[in-house]
Amino acid sequence: MDTTKTLAPTAAETDAAEEQAAPDTAAATTAAEGAAPADGAAEPAVEAETAAETPAAAEAGAAGDEDAELDEDAADGEDSGHGSGVGAAATSIVAAGLGLVALSGSWVSRVIAERQTLIGQIESVNATTAKEKIAALYGDAWHMTALVNGVLSTLALLLAAFVLARPAFGTPGRVLPVWVRSVSWAAVALGVLGVLVFGLMYFDLLVALPTAAQ
Repeated sequence: MDTTKTLAPTAAETDAAEEQAAPDTAAATTAAEGAAPADGAAEPAVEAETAAETPAAAEAGAAGDEDAELDEDAADGEDSGHGSGVGAAATSIVAAGLGLVALSGSWVSRVIAERQTLIGQIESVNATTAKEKIAALYGDAWHMTALVNGVLSTLALLLAAFVLARPAFGTPGRVLPVWVRSVSWAAVALGVLGVLVFGLMYFDLLVALPTAAQ
């Protein structure tokens, strides 16, 4: 009967297995300990990135608010500029109309001339010479017509000049539309022509009064 024990080899194998397992366990423990600081270092890094992003986000928000304010200011400027453009356009049209009416003869000048003619007929009764009668019947009425139309031409010239000069005293860089400037220059031309013509008529330089034969 074989009574040989096999416990000794088993014990040796057990010790070898334990010796092999010990380094693996130590390595696992070291890896676990090394992973903990890595996680701990990641948290400050995230906090640092958040802290860095927070001022940037604040600056971006402030920049967005400034852009919105600038847009609102620009919109207000465009609205005010639009209002001023409408006024300039209306003024230029009125100036051109006044210049044209003055040259063609206004209803006001005709009414005043007819009134002056009636006054001249009344005064001509006491006139002693033919020259005085002609001046009372026709000359005074012509002069009143030239005076009224000359005033309208002067007003048209002043309005047109105001429209053309207004941008120089307003918002820098603001330019009137082309058609507004064109109408204003047309009104200036009509005004200058009217002032010249009616000035000469008023002083009897363009058309002199007729004279009676002696």
